Amino acid sequence: MMGETVAPRYTLVSHALCPYVQRAAIALSEKHIAFERRYVDLADKPAWFKAMSPLGKVPLLLVRSDDAADSASVVFESAVICEYLEDAETGRTLHPADPLERARHRSWIEFASSILADLWHFETAVDAQTYETKRRALADKFARVEGELSGGPFFSGRAFSLVDAAFAPIFRYFDVFDTLTDTRVFEQTPKVRAWRRVLAERPSVQGAVMPDYGSRLLAFLKAHDAHLLELSETAAPSTPAEPAAALARYR
Repeated sequence: MMGETVAPRYTLVSHALCPYVQRAAIALSEKHIAFERRYVDLADKPAWFKAMSPLGKVPLLLVRSDDAADSASVVFESAVICEYLEDAETGRTLHPADPLERARHRSWIEFASSILADLWHFETAVDAQTYETKRRALADKFARVEGELSGGPFFSGRAFSLVDAAFAPIFRYFDVFDTLTDTRVFEQTPKVRAWRRVLAERPSVQGAVMPDYGSRLLAFLKAHDAHLLELSETAAPSTPAEPAAALARYR
C-alpha cells in the first residue's frame, strides 16, 4: 500500500554496553543490511525477552520472513548471528573464501571473546592486585595478537572481516579507560595500536553504540566501585580531571 512503512527484516535486540551486540551491529552495517534496534534492560528483563532468549542474553536477531511479517524467527549468540548473515545475505562477505583461512579467523574471534572475559575482571577490579593481574593478562594477549597482524590496515590486510568486528568493541572500552588513566596495555604492541586507530574511524564501528556510550560505561564503573576510577583520581595532572567531559572527543 502506498505510503505504508515496511519494517526492516531484521531487528537486533540490544543492550547499550554489550560488546557482543556491537559485533552483530557492525556486521549488519558492513554488509549494508537495513535493521532496527530494540534495547532491553538486562537488570529488569521484560517478559517478551525472557520468552525469546533461551540464555537470557543479548544479542538476539529477530528475522522476519516475507510471508509472515507479524512473526519472526530468533537467532541468538553473536557468532551464530554473524555466521547466519554471511550465509543468508549475498553481496559483501566478511569471511575469507579459503576454508583454512576462514577457520583461522573464527579462531581469533574466539580469542577476542577470551579477551572480553579478562576485560570484565579488569574493569570491575576493586583492588590494585586484581587490576594489575588482569592488566598483565590483557597485555600478554594483545602481544599474541600483535604477532598475527599483517601489514594492515585491518586484521588480515585490506579487507574488513568479522575479526575486526569482534575486536572493535574491545578497543572501544579503552577509549573510555584512556580518559581515566594510562593502562599501558598496548605499550608493546604498535601494530595493535595502529589497528585500533583505524577501527575507531570506521563508520560501522562508530554507529554500533548510542552517543552516550562513554557516560554509560563510566556510570557502570562507578556502580562497581572500580579501581580504574581510583587511578583517575591519582593520575598525573595531564590526565583529564573530569572524565565525563573528556569523553566528548570520542563521540
